[in-house]
Amino acid sequence: MAELSFPLPDLGEGLIEATILEWLVAPGDQVERNQPLVEVETSKSAVELPSPQAGIVARIYGDAGEKINVGEPLVVFEVPDDTAGIVGTVPQEAPARRRVRLSAVLDED
Repeated sequence: MAELSFPLPDLGEGLIEATILEWLVAPGDQVERNQPLVEVETSKSAVELPSPQAGIVARIYGDAGEKINVGEPLVVFEVPDDTAGIVGTVPQEAPARRRVRLSAVLDED
């Protein structure tokens, strides 16, 4: 098993921290991708953060009422070794495509 950390994401322009309102999971819980993990509050709103992946919750950071800074660890997941690589796809290099919109200019003679 491999461990992957999920840091507190940037939840909005200019926000640097969030307060934990309530944990919706506990260490040892099996979670699925997009399952709500925690409810946090910023200076702008309260939101539920979904899990970025499936796995077992190994550790959580912070208790209700504690502040966590953007980029600090929030949850650590245990995942099978074969799924601990890059999430998503690597962009492929392709020649630049230009889109040109032409409009007719009518000659007014």
